[in-house]
Amino acid sequence: MQTFDREGHRGCRGLMPENTIAAMKKAVDLNVTTLEMDAVMTKDGEVILSHEPFFNHEITTKPDGSFVKEEEEKSLNIYRMTYDEVKRYDVGLKPHPRFPQQEKTAAVKPLLRDLIDSIRLYCKEKNRPFPQWNIETKTQPQTDNLYHPAPAAFVEMLMKVIKEKGIEKNVIIQSFDFRTLQYLHQHYPHMRTAMLVEDYDKRTLDELLAALGFTPTIFSPAQSLVAKELVEACHQKKMQVIPWTVNETDEMQKLIALNVDGIITDYPNLFSQLAL
Repeated sequence: MQTFDREGHRGCRGLMPENTIAAMKKAVDLNVTTLEMDAVMTKDGEVILSHEPFFNHEITTKPDGSFVKEEEEKSLNIYRMTYDEVKRYDVGLKPHPRFPQQEKTAAVKPLLRDLIDSIRLYCKEKNRPFPQWNIETKTQPQTDNLYHPAPAAFVEMLMKVIKEKGIEKNVIIQSFDFRTLQYLHQHYPHMRTAMLVEDYDKRTLDELLAALGFTPTIFSPAQSLVAKELVEACHQKKMQVIPWTVNETDEMQKLIALNVDGIITDYPNLFSQLAL
């Protein structure tokens, strides 16, 4: 029987600074089965964790100790910075306006390869199983070669790290940008893929699958899109259904009753309150 997939969104964004090593370790402590994260690229070809390809004003402290302002954030383009430049910015100390429970701690956007090494060692020390990794490719057509490489180059850079660290069997690649999933399907057909779908995307399941061109491992919609008929249709096509981002236990219970295969949440501590 398939284990219910307990995914920590950006590690555990509700509890620790997002997409940081500290957040991923905390998620491991909370017994997630999968660490969910976002990947972007630096100027010098490093794969790092970040939801945006720039320094978001909500979470960033500049090297001089001042906070990034909203009007300047997009000018702080990570794809135009070396990793040495990137790690001068803190993303763990500024209080987050939407996550008051989040513990504040000094943190930088980590290299994916460093995170893999850290979690591997942490799991060994804590005698915990090595988790699954759900990595989102942060690409979109309008910003190709401006904020990130084009899909083929992006996927190859990401896969290089995954292969070097020997975690191919543990990884799911997810994206709203179907181009990266299509490239993976063509060049790395053994890799698991997850189709992310926004709440405003009103295409039917069949229309989405036609646009993608193949059946992914996982259908990963915004939670508001999930209905009994959708889950049944996905299961008939041998796809798992793992919605995002579910932060209330009553919503989790409703989704579990609809027979979803997992849940992505900012608060993986809530899983302990559920009958799984």
